Amino acid sequence: MKTFKYLAITATLLSSVAFSTNSSAELSANLGVVSQYHFRGIQQTTGASTSAGIDYEKDGFSLGAWTADVDDGLEIDFYGSYGIELDGGISLGFGATSYQYTGDFDSAYNEINLSADYGSFSLGYNIGQWDGVVGNESATESDYTILTVGFEHKGFAGEIGIYGDEADGEYFDLSYGTTIGGFDVGLGLIVSGSDLDDDESLYLSFGKTFDL
Repeated sequence: MKTFKYLAITATLLSSVAFSTNSSAELSANLGVVSQYHFRGIQQTTGASTSAGIDYEKDGFSLGAWTADVDDGLEIDFYGSYGIELDGGISLGFGATSYQYTGDFDSAYNEINLSADYGSFSLGYNIGQWDGVVGNESATESDYTILTVGFEHKGFAGEIGIYGDEADGEYFDLSYGTTIGGFDVGLGLIVSGSDLDDDESLYLSFGKTFDL
């Protein structure tokens, strides 16, 4: 479930997909704002970004949509997944995500998402295709992979991401999130390698999830 939480702790997701084997159906919506929007180590806005999403989960299946403002237009994401829990506390997930844009900020990304979780640790492998540079898509489209390793414990979370195939780069995201008065509040630090933004950025996040 790619909700506002992925801005605060880079769940990732989808990087950010959450899997449930609860037999009851769950429908929820989320709203959020982040002081500066980064995704997988790449800066998406120079200032604050607001977001909203809706998610449906039932019997391990998950479907959702999420949108956020970027520097030119909106990012709109569509995703679906299926997850199972194995003996020994291991969870496995398989899904797909499409990242679309309304303006000329970027062109589309389409991915297959694989994940495994055990206790506080998570492993993700995303196989994607980028449509290319806006205005020159056919000559610049490319394939990429992203391997992520994450850890979460008592509100603290960390994720290392490594790009592969026709993309290069790495990033580290460290954050702390908590709930205050029913709202999710987070503080994080993004460190991007030289092939990405080659920068370190602090960000604040604030969000709310509603059961529908």
